[in-house]
Amino acid sequence: MEHIASTQALAAASGTLLLQAATLDDTGLGVLGSDLAGVGSLLSQNPVLRRTLSEATTDVDHRAGVMRSLLAGKVGGPAAAIVDFTVRQSWATGRDLADGLVRLGRTAMFLRAERSGELDEVEDQLFRFGRIIDGAPGLSVILDDPTTPGPARASLVARLLDGRAHRLTSELLAQLATDPGSRSFTHGVGEIVRQAAERKDKVVATVHSATTLTIEQTSRLTAALAKMYGRPVSVHVLVEPALQGGILVRVGDEVIDGSVAGRLDALRRRLAS
Repeated sequence: MEHIASTQALAAASGTLLLQAATLDDTGLGVLGSDLAGVGSLLSQNPVLRRTLSEATTDVDHRAGVMRSLLAGKVGGPAAAIVDFTVRQSWATGRDLADGLVRLGRTAMFLRAERSGELDEVEDQLFRFGRIIDGAPGLSVILDDPTTPGPARASLVARLLDGRAHRLTSELLAQLATDPGSRSFTHGVGEIVRQAAERKDKVVATVHSATTLTIEQTSRLTAALAKMYGRPVSVHVLVEPALQGGILVRVGDEVIDGSVAGRLDALRRRLAS
């Protein structure tokens, strides 16, 4: 989130979520995650409600009361308590509030994977699926088409992943397909990958390599990037023979190009100048 107020509101709500989550088993976390994602989707699809809940001049008790009335009997107690706390915070925009609730839902779901030691697997599957979408423009068009009903997009994702992915991976991507919010499905997948890495206090590095890296090479690269960025790094390696040799690393908007193709391209630009 770009707005400081919304970032602070999300941090406060996340703290409340973690306190609630500590009292829940895996089933409870699953319900909590689904409930919060559903509330976020409700706000995403209702701009009038978003404005009401994010308007600074609206009394916080009134905002909380509106949500209590809407959600009565529709979500569990833990989700209701977190929503109540969340709408009482100061959000820069209604869209930030909706996105924040979706993120809180994902956090609850990630906690399940953390407990079972499967979060790394889920993160990698999410990343790989994002690359599949990038490489299939026709599929990307369908998943980004706002005229395609959300359940139909979710059903398509479910068929693509059937028997091939962790249950949490499928749940997260189906939720995103149902309601990608104001951005593209592909962008949404990238956000989920980053959020999964953040749960482990890591940054995400996408490494494009001309050849398959060995475990030792990957370990050395991961250690070098962690030293460079001052925090743990989650590395995803993609093999691209067109690079001709070496690697290209992307961390956020930063690109470190050590590939043969990159060096040749830089040389050609210098010769042409």
